Amino acid sequence: MSKNILIAGLFHETHTFVDDVTSLADFQFRVGDTMLDCAGDASPLGGVLEFAQKQNWKILPALDARATPSGTVNDDVLEIWWAEFKARWDANCDALFLVLHGAMVCESFPDVEGEVLKRIRTLPRAAGKPIFGVYDLHANFSPGMARHADCLVAYRKNPHTDARESAVRAARLLARHFESGQTPKMQLRQLPVVWPPTGTATAEDPMRALEQRARELEGGDAWAINITAGFAFADTPDTGVSLQAITTADASAALDELESLALELKEVGARIDPPVESVMPEICKTVNGLTVLVEPSDNIGGGAPGDCTGCLRALVLHHIENSAVCLNDPEAVRALSGLHTGGRLTLALGGKGSRFDEGPLELDVELISRSSGRFELEDKQSHLASMCGDYFDMGNCAVVQHAGMTILLTSNKTAPFDLGQWRSQGMEPATLNVIVVKAAVAHRAAYDPITARSFTVDTPGPCSSDLKRWRK
Repeated sequence: MSKNILIAGLFHETHTFVDDVTSLADFQFRVGDTMLDCAGDASPLGGVLEFAQKQNWKILPALDARATPSGTVNDDVLEIWWAEFKARWDANCDALFLVLHGAMVCESFPDVEGEVLKRIRTLPRAAGKPIFGVYDLHANFSPGMARHADCLVAYRKNPHTDARESAVRAARLLARHFESGQTPKMQLRQLPVVWPPTGTATAEDPMRALEQRARELEGGDAWAINITAGFAFADTPDTGVSLQAITTADASAALDELESLALELKEVGARIDPPVESVMPEICKTVNGLTVLVEPSDNIGGGAPGDCTGCLRALVLHHIENSAVCLNDPEAVRALSGLHTGGRLTLALGGKGSRFDEGPLELDVELISRSSGRFELEDKQSHLASMCGDYFDMGNCAVVQHAGMTILLTSNKTAPFDLGQWRSQGMEPATLNVIVVKAAVAHRAAYDPITARSFTVDTPGPCSSDLKRWRK
């Protein structure tokens, strides 16, 4: 017999230390049947929809809301989402499947996902419905999420190349529930550990060792074990590393072992990056191939504005030619709108989005090109694909040059997780001497294959790996 599956999504990684507030206008909403257009695309929603079709499940689409990582979210976003979900609630559904992030914070709700799950359980005949779903490895997993959900599956890779795969894995566990008649529960273990995003790459310890051991402990009653790295830039009671066992039996022994391993490796994940000036002597040396200058303090995928000027200033100061940096600066794009290609203008670039930055840098630039900014993702498994699907819109863009350096100016924050960002503007990143990447880890899937060497540096910005800066 076909099963009726109600599907909804709510996806935002909230940086509570930045100044901006995320409003309803910042979210992309898909309501009802418009969600079905995602079937088969690169997002987690696309994956679960495709799997459901193959299972002959009847999809009951509620709504899906997504926004680029940014500041604390207005309460009305949650309330409008909830009102729409409640209006589309179907008490005859056999199960719910939720596509979540796990680190969303509203003005009055530090644990949005836990609040949503709690509210769902109050709906008519919802108390006993199985709730399955998928969430980001950088969630701050709360007791409310564990209490009110049955099976939420985390991504296992950072960079998040397995977001869609993880959604399908969660859907397979829902199929297992239907076939076996068993309903697992989530056992949560929160740890006294907070790691910066730069310390949570799954190709390196501590996450590599934890993920490996978790896979060895799965099986039998343990349907899945999640290693949740947490999101350090959300100031909530649940911020930090956690473990969850999705199981039909007691998983205390497995959680004990993983907790001991995490505490043993605690300092390994506590990365602090060297100041950008300390690596510039090496950057100035010519090498055969691309040098990537990673600027996690302005990590767009972590909620930073993407316009901080730390690395830009270093490139200008040291006259690094054949280099490139992308700044999210809609004001500069607008200032260039009346200029002909080849024309010159003095602009105050960047430095507008964070109080931690030194402020705008005034440069004389030549306009090279303009574009609408929409491009197709080259990597359909990237974290950017998990957020947007197959295409991304950078907004109106302008490419300018200053003293041998190329600057891509966008109108929408664009996480640097796909090389199509540059190639859509007529640039080949592999031919550059140096490129600045405003990320922590998630850029590696795209950039590592074309990189000769990489330096991760500290600059003024809201996503510094030195978490002591955020103590109140």
